[in-house]
Amino acid sequence: MKLKGVYIAFFAIISGFLAGCELLVLDPKGPQADKLANVIWISIITMIVVTIVVLVMLTIILFKYRASKQDPDYKPPHIEGNKYVEIIIVGVPILIVAFLSVVSVISVHQVETAPEGYETDEPLVIYASSSNWKWHFSYPEQDIETVNYVFIPTNQNVEFRLYSHGTISSFWIPQLAGQKYAMSDMTNYLNIVAEEPGEYFGRNANFNGEGFAENEFNVTALPADEFDSWIEDIQNTAEPLTEEKFEELLEPGHLGHMTFTGTHQDFMPAPEGENSPHNHGKSDSEDDSGHPH
Repeated sequence: MKLKGVYIAFFAIISGFLAGCELLVLDPKGPQADKLANVIWISIITMIVVTIVVLVMLTIILFKYRASKQDPDYKPPHIEGNKYVEIIIVGVPILIVAFLSVVSVISVHQVETAPEGYETDEPLVIYASSSNWKWHFSYPEQDIETVNYVFIPTNQNVEFRLYSHGTISSFWIPQLAGQKYAMSDMTNYLNIVAEEPGEYFGRNANFNGEGFAENEFNVTALPADEFDSWIEDIQNTAEPLTEEKFEELLEPGHLGHMTFTGTHQDFMPAPEGENSPHNHGKSDSEDDSGHPH
């Protein structure tokens, strides 16, 4: 009876927690996140079906084969194995795993490339680099840099180039894309599209020390004309980013939102192409991943 009470309390707590949570991954605002949300729903529905089937079979077995008042000398008849039952209990799990594997492989391929419908567009390139415990966003084409916040235009492919100035971090915007690692000796690539203007939550999803809990950033998606106005305003008002100032920003700790003209790519470029430790005789126009400089 006590165990039953523990179960009831456990499920009540979980239900209350989920009721108060905003499941951002299931509220996608872009094509990449939408694909990932579909995979999550497929997995959830598959697990629910499996759970229901198992519970129904368990209930039937418990009632049909429960202990009865047999004669003490009763010996049950010898029963040979049923090949059809064995095929089912082995084959069905294999089919389920194969199905989920195919869905996962297809979705991974889709989210690793430019979003559908934006393949031929020239992407907006933003370098997103982490340091303990903050995020630096460099816009090389616009010649500006921000700290702990990033603005992007809606309905345009944005290519984030990810790396770290220290420990491994994980770049994650739940409503726009899945997480991807930022490491100190290589550059990873993540393409996203925000199809709706708005404010989005981003964070480091990889534990990397005492400041991990507050290692967050804000993402603002604006219509193209408003984004251009924001760029122009920054170029006219922000202070320039110097190498000395950037060295200060790299010190461990938390910072608020900061904005600069210029980027640290000018004096401390990302580990890609000729700056990458993985470059082994590649041409000047291409790095190890096949991405142009």
